[in-house]
Amino acid sequence: MTTYALTMLLAGIGIPILAALNAALGQQLGHPVAASVILFTVALSCAIVVLLLTRSAGALSSLPGTPKHLFLGGCLVAFYVLSITYVAPHFGVGNAVFFVLLGQMISAAAIDHFGLFGAQVSPITLNRAGGIALMATGLFVIQKT
Repeated sequence: MTTYALTMLLAGIGIPILAALNAALGQQLGHPVAASVILFTVALSCAIVVLLLTRSAGALSSLPGTPKHLFLGGCLVAFYVLSITYVAPHFGVGNAVFFVLLGQMISAAAIDHFGLFGAQVSPITLNRAGGIALMATGLFVIQKT
């Protein structure tokens, strides 16, 4: 459990850094889409290296039988990267990430509540809703101070 929490903490730390770096790259190149293409090229290269180092390339053989709707995650990643790269320079990294976090909390709660996409069901109880509201309030306070 600790390894998972630490991994996700580090991933969370990386999201605003990614936003700031790619926004700056978009400004440097003169277009956020160009910066996003560079980001995806580097990301794909890194993923291929990890795939090869972990000797998991064989898993790709089951790709043809995979339900096509599972590939929509790639579209969502592209939407996030394109939108944060465009929005952050105009709206601020903090403001952009605030709304990303708010959206993540809402979406995660709905996915868990309904067990969407094969997720473990974790109903929204009054306590859980209160916790989500406290987190949202905390995010709001952080942005307004």
